[in-house]
Amino acid sequence: MNNGLIAGVYEIVRDNWLLLLIGQYPNGPLGGIACTLILSVLGIVLAFPLSVLLALARLSPWRILRWPATALIYVARGVPLLMIILWVYFLVPLLLGQNVSGFTTMLVTLVLYESAYLAEVVRAGIEALPKGQMEAARALGHSHLGAMRLVILPQALFNMLPAMLSQFVSTIKETTLGYVINVPELTFAAGQINNQLLTKPFEVFAILAIVYYVVCWSLTWAATALERRIEAKRAGGAGRNATGRPTPPALRVADAQG
Repeated sequence: MNNGLIAGVYEIVRDNWLLLLIGQYPNGPLGGIACTLILSVLGIVLAFPLSVLLALARLSPWRILRWPATALIYVARGVPLLMIILWVYFLVPLLLGQNVSGFTTMLVTLVLYESAYLAEVVRAGIEALPKGQMEAARALGHSHLGAMRLVILPQALFNMLPAMLSQFVSTIKETTLGYVINVPELTFAAGQINNQLLTKPFEVFAILAIVYYVVCWSLTWAATALERRIEAKRAGGAGRNATGRPTPPALRVADAQG
């Protein structure tokens, strides 16, 4: 990268850093990095409880719950995200009878899409536990749902925290598709800057790539560090469950047999 290119990047950041950070706010909608992060956080937070329900339904012994949940997960994972965005963009206003903002459309899309992916993460976390855990919990008098809530889920959710953080990184990158429905996120802000300058597209989108790289790399590093801490806690936490409380003796036996 020569001096002229570096100078061009510096000038663009100097003149447009506020637009990249918060969009046109307060004179317009909140945008830029702030909109991207808010959209990603809300998407993951709202998708999480739905993903847990889908995972439990898929692992349910009852077909009436298992089959619809499995079909929904396969459809959501098998269709391109852009297609789901367009479906939601045209379908939600028809269902509500009024126009819906691009932000709301993208948020609904992310909740539907991420819940399917997180459901598989939750399912994998549950199935990774020794099978004797469920049997021992049932032997202690818990129902299937009670065993899931009190014994299985706390351990599975703790173990899958790094995977959830990695999925959050993917969600940040997926918000770039909000550009097609005019969501004022970071990519949209970069497009506005490029339309104003016209002559420096490489510099503008190089800045965009660097920002995404820094944000996503930081979160990926955090996920790796969290995974190491969880592994260390597993190695040094014999006799205790994921909540830090002593594991019931029957479950310890089940772990040893699993």
